Formats: sequence, structure tokens, C-alpha cells
Amino acid sequence: MLTTNKRWPRVIGVIHLPPLPGSARGGDAGSIAAVVERAVSDAARYVEAGLDTVIVENFGDAPFVRDRVGAHVVAGMTRVIDAVRRETGLDVGVNVLRNDVLSAVAIAALTGSRLVRANVYVGATVTDQGLIEGQAEEIQALIKRLGADVEIWADVDVKHAAPLAPRPVADQAEDAVLRGLASAVIVTGRATGQAADPAELAEVQAAVAGAPVYVGSGASLATLPAIASATGFILGTAAKIDGVVTNEVDVARVRAFREAAERT
Repeated sequence: MLTTNKRWPRVIGVIHLPPLPGSARGGDAGSIAAVVERAVSDAARYVEAGLDTVIVENFGDAPFVRDRVGAHVVAGMTRVIDAVRRETGLDVGVNVLRNDVLSAVAIAALTGSRLVRANVYVGATVTDQGLIEGQAEEIQALIKRLGADVEIWADVDVKHAAPLAPRPVADQAEDAVLRGLASAVIVTGRATGQAADPAELAEVQAAVAGAPVYVGSGASLATLPAIASATGFILGTAAKIDGVVTNEVDVARVRAFREAAERT
């Protein structure tokens, strides 16, 4: 299992892809070469900073599709992720925004990637794309059908969203792990780059004792003391030059966070 092979706490970098060809702000098919080049460059910077795992997401494709993305997104992400794995040797996770977990599983399985981030995995959530429902059964069935060694890391009370009906975050996490068979859960703040609530983190950890719990937004040197009990940290905004999410990865920032996390 991917979640048992690495040093603790784990720090995982995010590669925020620029707009893919065919998206609202993307270019034509020929622009994929620049997207791949940028992704491999960011991945190499994470390697230099001492990380061994990244998550690739189609961050530049806003406005996002609610459920199933187009074939051009699947093709573009497959090409990018294959290049990142071959060029850097990193473990690579897949996050197809807004919530196409089935396509993410297929991409991961066919590129040899080991993890998929599911923004909405169980339950129903109101988002800026409308109502999104989890598909845990379909996702686990596809993993089995493909014979894929793929873990699902499920967000609970995910950012940029709210549950359709109020439920304690601990209950959501318990359902994701015990009923949905998620390998790990992720706690976030309310939006990209915003800090997770330490009290919420503690509630989730208590509910899924024994399952890994990651902080998925807002991790930084400033917030680290309050969230240091997490299994690991998915470092996105704070990993970038000047803390701007669309900028390139800042090796010094990432290394400083990793070293601080390992001292906790």
C-alpha cells in the first residue's frame, strides 16, 4: 500500500496544471507540449526539495465540469502524468476536477500511478458546479475491474462546497473509510490555500483511528504547529513562488516546510 511505504509525516506536492487544450482558457492540441514541460519542471523542483510524491490536477481548467470531463481532459492528463512519472520517478496522484473520480482511476491505472484524490466520494455536496454525489461503489468496482493498485484519498467536507444536509465531519469521514473503503481521508479549509480547522482535524482522526488523515489545504510554516498531528500534508499554494498558486514551485519553500514537518 502506498500509504505504508513512506516516511512520516509525508509531504506531497501539488502540480497545478495550466489550462489543458480544449478547456475554456486552453489552447489547441499543440499547446499540450508546453503543459507537459511545465508539469515536468514543477515535478523536478519537488524532487530537488526532497519530496517523493505529487498530485497532478487540472487546476487551470476552470470553470470545472461537475462530473464526467471530456475525452480531451483524460487524454491531456494521461500524457502529462505519464511524462512526470517517466522523467522524475515520482509517485504520482491524480485529481480530475471537479469530481471525475472514475476517469482519475482509469488514468492512474493505465499510467502506473498509485493514488487518486476524490473531492466528493460519499454523500452529496453542493458546489459551484451544482450538486455532486459520491460514487464510491462505482469507483471501487472500476478499481477491481482494472486490477489496479490504486488508493482513494477522500476529502471530507471538501473546500469550495457544503454538504447537502449538515452532518458532523466525523460521520462523513467514518462513512468514507468504513462504508466507502477509502484508503485515507483529507481535511481542508473552506477554499484553496485556506487553513484546515485543527479541531476538525482532531474529530476526523478520532473517527477513523488507524486510517491516514492528511491536511489538504492551507498547510504552511505558520499553520504547521496546529496541524502537526496529521499523517501528512498536501502542499499546494504554500509550495509556489511568493505563495501564488499559479506560480512555479519554490524549492526553498518546499524544503523548509518538509524539514519543519519532519522535526515535529
